[in-house]
Amino acid sequence: MQKAKKYDWKDSNMALFGSDTEKKVKKESAESEPAWQGAGEEVGLKIWRIVKFQVEHWEDDQYGEFYNGDSYIILNTYKEPEGDELKHDVHFWIGKYSTQDEYGTAAYKTVELDTFLDDKPVQHREVQGHESSLFKSYFDSLTLLKGGADTGFKRVLPEAYEPRLFHVKKENRKIKCTQVSLKRGNLTSDDVFIIDNGLNIYQWNGSKCSADEKFKAAQEVDKIEGKRKGCKTHTVEERSCSDNHPAVQILGPGKSKDKAEDPQGEKKVLKIKDGEDVEEVSSGDDISKDALQSDDVYIVNTGDHVYCWVGKGASVDERKNGIPYACNYLSKTETPWLPVSVVAEGAEPKDVAFFN
Repeated sequence: MQKAKKYDWKDSNMALFGSDTEKKVKKESAESEPAWQGAGEEVGLKIWRIVKFQVEHWEDDQYGEFYNGDSYIILNTYKEPEGDELKHDVHFWIGKYSTQDEYGTAAYKTVELDTFLDDKPVQHREVQGHESSLFKSYFDSLTLLKGGADTGFKRVLPEAYEPRLFHVKKENRKIKCTQVSLKRGNLTSDDVFIIDNGLNIYQWNGSKCSADEKFKAAQEVDKIEGKRKGCKTHTVEERSCSDNHPAVQILGPGKSKDKAEDPQGEKKVLKIKDGEDVEEVSSGDDISKDALQSDDVYIVNTGDHVYCWVGKGASVDERKNGIPYACNYLSKTETPWLPVSVVAEGAEPKDVAFFN
C-alpha cells in the first residue's frame, strides 16, 4: 500500500497567492473576457451593463441613461493636458433595486478590468442618487429609469405605452432627468417635467424653472420622439395650465414626499489591520494626511466621499481589495451610499482638500 504523501502548504494554490504566477493567471483570465477587448485603448467613455452575470455593451445612444434595477461598469480613458500617457477611471454603478448578484458581479468585473489594464485605473463605486462629481461630469445629463435588464429593452407600441413622468432638475450645474411616480403632487414650480404618454409627450415647464432646465428637457423630449414613430410633442406652461389640461389628467392623485436631507458621513481616518479589522487613527476636524504611512492601507472618510488610500509599500492584493475594505466599513455606518474611490500614494486627487 502506497504511503500517503504528507500535505505541504507549499503545494497549495495559496502558496502562489500574490506571486507573478498568480498575476499571470488573473491577467489571462481578464483577457478572456470578450467585453474588455479594445477597452482603454483610446480616449473616451465605455459603458457595460451586467445581465445575468454577463458583461454586455451598453448602446452609445443610451450613455447617461441608467435603469434603477441594474448595475453598470463605466470606464473613462483620458490624457492629462500635458502628457501622452493614457489614464483611466473605472466605476461600477449600483441601481437602487439592483440585486446583490448583479452588483457583486459588477464589483468583481471592475477589479478584472483593472487587471486587464495592468492595474492602472483608479477604481470607484457609485450608488444611485449619490453619484460623485467625477462620475456626473461624464454626462451632460443623467437619466434614471425604472426597471432593469428584463424590462429595459421591451419594445412596445405607443398605443400600449405605460405613462411615465420624468423630473428634470439642475443640481450643482448638472441636469438630472429622473423617472418619478406618476402623481400630480410631484409637479413643482421650480423645475421641468416630462409627461410621456406614448403618442403624446408633454414638456411641463414650472413657473420658476430655469432656462437650462427647459433646454435640457427639450433635448430629452426630442430623444424620446426620435425613437418612437407617430408621436406628438407639446409644451405646457404652468401659468396657463389648468387642472383639466390633458397633460395633468394623465397624472394620478397624490402628494409628493419631501426628500429628507441625507446626513453627512463622519470624518474619520482608519487603518486596515490584517486585511479585515480597522483601527481608528483620527476623527472629526483633526483628520490629516500626515497620519498616512506608506506601508499601510487606510480608509479616509471626508464626510461626503470615502477613499481607500493605498501606500506605496502595500501589497497588490491590498490595493485590489480597496473597494471591499471601504464598502465593508460603510455598511456599518449611517451613510452606506457614499461614493468610494481607491487612490494610490502619490496619485491623490488634486481637488480634494484632505490630500493637499
